[in-house]
Amino acid sequence: MICPRLAELPSAPAGKTGWPWTEESSRLTDTAAKGQTRLRISVITPSFNQGEFLEETIRSILLQGYPDLEYLVLDGGSTDGSVEIIKKYSPWINYWVSQPDSGQSAAINQGLRRASGKFATWINSDDLLCKNALVDHVSRYACSLNTVYVGICVYIDARSNFLSEHQGNVHSLEDLLRIREVWRSDPQRGHIVQPEVLFPRELALSVGGLNADNHRTMDYELWGNLLLSGAKFRYTGIPFGMFREHENQKTHDMLEQTRSLLDTAAQLVHRADCLSEVTKSELLADLLSYRVEYEKNDWKASGRLAKLGLPRPLVLQLRHLRALVRKATHLAAGGESL
Repeated sequence: MICPRLAELPSAPAGKTGWPWTEESSRLTDTAAKGQTRLRISVITPSFNQGEFLEETIRSILLQGYPDLEYLVLDGGSTDGSVEIIKKYSPWINYWVSQPDSGQSAAINQGLRRASGKFATWINSDDLLCKNALVDHVSRYACSLNTVYVGICVYIDARSNFLSEHQGNVHSLEDLLRIREVWRSDPQRGHIVQPEVLFPRELALSVGGLNADNHRTMDYELWGNLLLSGAKFRYTGIPFGMFREHENQKTHDMLEQTRSLLDTAAQLVHRADCLSEVTKSELLADLLSYRVEYEKNDWKASGRLAKLGLPRPLVLQLRHLRALVRKATHLAAGGESL
């Protein structure tokens, strides 16, 4: 698919301006790419009941100005108007479906298998591609099929306002596994944000794609599997993806996100034959230490009684009693049962 021009797409809703509503990317001509003309890039959007953000996501991909873009939308059977939005843009979408699935990872895997691009990425239905992301990347880099390219991620809020920019700092498997020292180092975390990544599609499939049973840190696990396969990670310095922060996203539950991250890291350590047994033992010990510290601090931050150091069983019992009192008070005031 040749990306449509702004004038060809449906008009932006009233009050929506800027990228990708009233602006489009520069267009890449066949002679502009460094020996990579007509390199097909596949973009997959998994979606479920994200109608609030979905149209903006779709437009950010269609308006890339890229001459050989393949776009697939895998919707999990949304009931919030998402399907109507997809249909609105269906003339420019190579493939879409809306039906119950086994979750985000399974949907992305389905898209990767159906796609045909040499390189691929997925952009969740609340995230975006940056303006000129694909044009700038292909114009500046000859794409190696053993290399994962990592750009700059722009953080935005629920209203698409700029929050910050981020550049990852993972260069090896050991970097990836050092959660305390690299992935979550202070003050500048070295983690890789998924929408800033462009990866070889067949290489991703060769390592099994995403783990469909991992619903929180499947991208982290994929980066680990790619590094285990010998892939190189190259940082481009190009603004590539936008990650939207809002209260309804899975990553908002940082305790569960952290537990999943540490579990996945430990599994990768055990599989890393390239690391010495001494290094493995060190990494596993540090992952366990980080887990204990994180869960302890998370508990202290959960409320005043926990912060005071009262025993956890007592705090939980008092919280349960308080909830019962509030419920009884609510019912006595004529409220409905919760």
